[in-house]
This record gives sequence, C-alpha cells and structure tokens, in this order.
Amino acid sequence: MRRKAVKQAAAKVAGAQSIRRAVSILRLLAVGQEQGVRLTDIVEESGLNRPTVHRILRVLTEEGAVEQDAESRRYMIGQEVSLLGLARSARFPIRAIADPYLQHVCEHAGDTVFLTIRNGFDSICVDRKTGSYPVKVLSIEVGARRPLGVGVGGLALLAFLPEGEAAAIIKANEQRLARHSLTPARLIERVRQTRNRGYAYTDVGVVPGTRAIAVPILDQAREPVAAISIAATTARLTTARLTILIDLMKEQAGLISRRLAEIDRARAKAKK
Repeated sequence: MRRKAVKQAAAKVAGAQSIRRAVSILRLLAVGQEQGVRLTDIVEESGLNRPTVHRILRVLTEEGAVEQDAESRRYMIGQEVSLLGLARSARFPIRAIADPYLQHVCEHAGDTVFLTIRNGFDSICVDRKTGSYPVKVLSIEVGARRPLGVGVGGLALLAFLPEGEAAAIIKANEQRLARHSLTPARLIERVRQTRNRGYAYTDVGVVPGTRAIAVPILDQAREPVAAISIAATTARLTTARLTILIDLMKEQAGLISRRLAEIDRARAKAKK
C-alpha cells in the first residue's frame, strides 16, 4: 500500500509539473504574437531540454492550443486558446472603464495612446487608440507581452510598485531583460528616474525616430493597476509639448483611479 501511495504522489507531482511547463511555454509563445517563436528560443527561454519542449508543443498543437507556421516553422498561440479567452472577456474591466478616458487623451493629443496592465512579471498591452495626426506610431500591438520595465508602459507599472517587489521582479526577469539589451542595473536606474519624475519617458522608442511617455493608474492603495502611454515621432514629442501631455495623461489617469474606487465601494456596499 505504501508503494502504491508513493507512486500516486509521484504521478500527481509529474502531472502538475507538466501543466506548469505547458503554461510556461504558452506564455513564451504569447510574446511572439503573430511573428511566432522559434523552437530554439523556446528551449533557451524555458530552460527545458529540446525533446521535452518538442513533446509539449506536439500535444498543444494537437489540442489546437498552439499553431506552427508552415513556412517559418515558428510556433504561436493557437485558435483554441484565443477562443477560450473570449469566455472571460469581462475579466479585464479596466479596459472598459478606461475607454472614454483613453479616447479623451487620444482626441486631445492626436497621437497613439496605449493601455497596459501587469500580469505577473510581464506587462501586456490591452488597448490601443490611434489619433488624428497623419503619422501614426503603432509601436506595439494589442496583446503584446514584455517583461515589466521593457517599454514605458511596463516601466510606469514597475516603478510605482513597492521597492522590494520591484527589485524582486527585476531579479526574476534578469535573463529575459538581457534579450532586450537591458541590464538589471540599468533598469533599476530607469525605475529611480521614473519615480523621481512621476512618469516614464524614453527618447528612443520601439520604432526608430519616436519617443514615448507613460503614467501609472493607481488603485486606492496607491499601487499601479495599469498605465497610459503615448508614442509619437521625435518631432512631435518636444520638451514643451511633453509637459502638456503629461498633465493631460495624469488628469485622465486620476479620473480612472477615481472611477475604479467608486466601483470598488459600490461592490463592497452590495456585499453587505
């Protein structure tokens, strides 16, 4: 009986490990978006050996959770995962709540506006609105996932977390940050600068010849739940205009924070 119990316990551990590995691989594929991710990169970033990764990918592909491009041989998130996600489209109420405020920023700025949230050690773009200015900077797509601190939206989220939590995230992401040519020391310095400024800024955006800025949206505990960012050409995001846009973004971020607090209070009252 004891031997049987040991085998059952081992099977449970192995089963849980397989699930965690599969989910980890799905997260890596999400980073690749429509471009997909190479098998060698999945192996390197997951820390798993090639046969294990290949086996997991084969099963996920059979289940429709992963797809492989016939020409590039890169792997990407499959249709089944996308469809499953639709069942919880209301899981991110921040997007619906922030919508009119993002639209306000977009209309007044004329440039591309993004809404970014945190998911674990990553930042994810959940909304994007394009302004009226003819030259549109579409630096990232909705659904883009990057390590926290890579990109101004993620930097705004990271910088306004408690210092200990931010430091732990930077340490955990060290290997991934290197793939973005970013060292922990450099990111720590960017976090310090962002805290001092009260907003995140980069004079070298994802797209050459662009700049980007971001401000956090804080909850009642003064912790970041999302970030609003603007990407524009270098010529548009001048020092003089920067101040105007930051004030506009902070104003709308504050209104979103207030709306979130109102909803939380209403929910708490309804439970009594």
